[in-house]
Amino acid sequence: MRRVAARLVPKELNFLQKEHRKAVAEDMISRASSDFTFMKRIITGDETWVYEYDMQTSQQSSEYRLENEPNPKKPRQSRSKIKVMLTVFFDYHGVVHSEFLPDGQAVNKEYYLSVMRRLRENIRRKRPDLWKNNSWFLHHDNAPSHTSTLVREFLAKNSTNVIEQAPYSPDMAPCDFFLFPKLKLPLRGRRFESIEAIKENSQKELKALPSSAFKKCFEEWEKRWRMYIVSDGAYFEGDKINLHD
Repeated sequence: MRRVAARLVPKELNFLQKEHRKAVAEDMISRASSDFTFMKRIITGDETWVYEYDMQTSQQSSEYRLENEPNPKKPRQSRSKIKVMLTVFFDYHGVVHSEFLPDGQAVNKEYYLSVMRRLRENIRRKRPDLWKNNSWFLHHDNAPSHTSTLVREFLAKNSTNVIEQAPYSPDMAPCDFFLFPKLKLPLRGRRFESIEAIKENSQKELKALPSSAFKKCFEEWEKRWRMYIVSDGAYFEGDKINLHD
């Protein structure tokens, strides 16, 4: 026997939730298999907090030591209370829209509706081929502000095709398994003197991501759908689920 640590997962899924995840994965695989342009027409997004200071990961703070040297020590630290919320939407080729939550503003249905309007404008400017035929698909999670009647009516009015996201499934959302971990890793362990510095460095890291990374993300997304089908909707072994704030 060997001693192992438990993996952190969002929720202990019941049978129906696993079946739902599997059904979503099967639908996505079917659509991707029947239309080779499907993956390139998805625009996915979400919000995340970026902190004035966030701790380094265990891997980042590890050090090389000789066998007879003691393990390194470091003081216990916690992330700062100063933070700013970043919203990002991206597709197969790169970032389509990003913005920071204004000071004092809550992420409610009215704010998210304004985000949708700005996203549509950026799609019109940056993805004219998708805009011309209204051939793009929106993917976001099931946050209350995303699924409010106000937002759903706006999307329906503008004939926006929305891709389903299974509940309790950050492992099925590209922002969670790809973008936010990639974005935040270089920021960990650094202190920023102001909100503006947080924003500036966040945008810098966002722009530094190559287009090849986004392409690889969508390829990984498709592989994950196949794994959920094989695992009957369960979180499959080896999946590093990111629970971002």
